[in-house]
Amino acid sequence: MARVAFYAPMKSPDSPKPSGDREMARNLMKAISAQGDQVDLASELRIFDKSGDTSLQDELRQQARIEADRLIRELAPDTNLWVTYHNYYKAPDLVGPAVCKARGIPYVQLESTRAYSRLDGPWAGFAQAAHDACDAAKVVFYHTANDLITLERERFGDQALVELPPFLPTDKLPKAGSADGPMLTVGMMREGDKLASYRILAESLSQLTGDWSLNIAGDGPARNKVEAMMAPFGGRVQCLGQLDRPALQRLYETSSLLIWPGMNEAYGMVYLEAQAAGLPVAAQDRPGVRDVLMPSDYPTVEAGPEGLARRVQSFLNDNHFRRAQGVLARRYIARRHLMPAATNRFWNAVRPLAEVPA
Repeated sequence: MARVAFYAPMKSPDSPKPSGDREMARNLMKAISAQGDQVDLASELRIFDKSGDTSLQDELRQQARIEADRLIRELAPDTNLWVTYHNYYKAPDLVGPAVCKARGIPYVQLESTRAYSRLDGPWAGFAQAAHDACDAAKVVFYHTANDLITLERERFGDQALVELPPFLPTDKLPKAGSADGPMLTVGMMREGDKLASYRILAESLSQLTGDWSLNIAGDGPARNKVEAMMAPFGGRVQCLGQLDRPALQRLYETSSLLIWPGMNEAYGMVYLEAQAAGLPVAAQDRPGVRDVLMPSDYPTVEAGPEGLARRVQSFLNDNHFRRAQGVLARRYIARRHLMPAATNRFWNAVRPLAEVPA
C-alpha cells in the first residue's frame, strides 16, 4: 500500500467553513484511501488571493517557502506520492513541487486549470506559479471536458491527462425515490451566477401550465431577492431554507424532478445527488453541467427559459416518461459517478508512480 501526502491550497479539507471545494477535497481523500492506502493531510497552509493583491501574494510566497522547508524535513520518510487538489491562478500550489523535488516524490494534481489570460495583470505572478506547478505534475486528473481543452493544449512533456469524473463519496446508491411529488431546486442564494440561475428558473416557471409545485432548498444573502422572484407563484413555491444532509436526501426521495439551469457551475454535485435518487433533471446544456448529467436532450442556453420550461413540461405531462428517465439517470450514476469508479481510475493511473503494489 502507498502513503500519500494530500494538499489543497485553496481550502483545507479540515476547514470549519463549509463549501463545495472543501467537500470535494474530503471526498477525494476518502476515494484515494478506499483501497487501504494511507492519505495524510500534508499541510493546512491556505494559499488564496481573491482580489489580486500583490502584497498578499508576496506574503503567501514567504509562508509557502517556510512551509515547504518544514515539510522537506518532516514529511514522513515513506511517503510515496504527493497529490494536490485545485491548483489555479488564485490558489497556486507553492508548496508541493518544491517538497517533491527535494524529496524525490512523484507529484500529481487533481483539478488543475491553466489561465493564460491571467499572465498579465494583478494575478500574473500567481498565474505563472500555477502553470509551473501544473508543469511539475506527472499526472493531472481533470473533472470536465472543458478543463481538458487548455490542459491538452499546454500539456508539459509526457504528462498524462486522465479523466476523473466528479463522484459521490459512497460505494452504493441511496434509496430510490418515486419521482413523484413537487419539483425540486437545490441552490445557494447569493449574488452572481446563482442569482442569475434563479432568474432563469423564475422565467421558466412562469411558462408552465397545469398543476405543479416546487420546493427550493437553499439559503444565503440573496434569499430576499429569490423569494421576491418566487412571490408571483404564491403557494406553489416553497423556500425551505438550508437543509442538513438527511433532510435533503428525504427531499430527493419525495420529489418528481430537479430543475436548475446551472449557470457557470463547475459541474454541480446536486445533479449527481438528484440522479442517484432517481430524479430526472431539467437543466441547460452548459460546460461542466453536461459532464455530470445522463446523456439526454437538454435545452441549449440559446433556447433560454422557454427551452428549459419545455423540458420541465414534458416531465410534468408524462409520468411514465419522467419515471423512466429517473431510472436511467440512477443507472448512469451507478456506472460512472460513485466512489469505487473514482478510486479505480485514480490508482490505475498513479500506482506505477508510487511503485507500491496494490
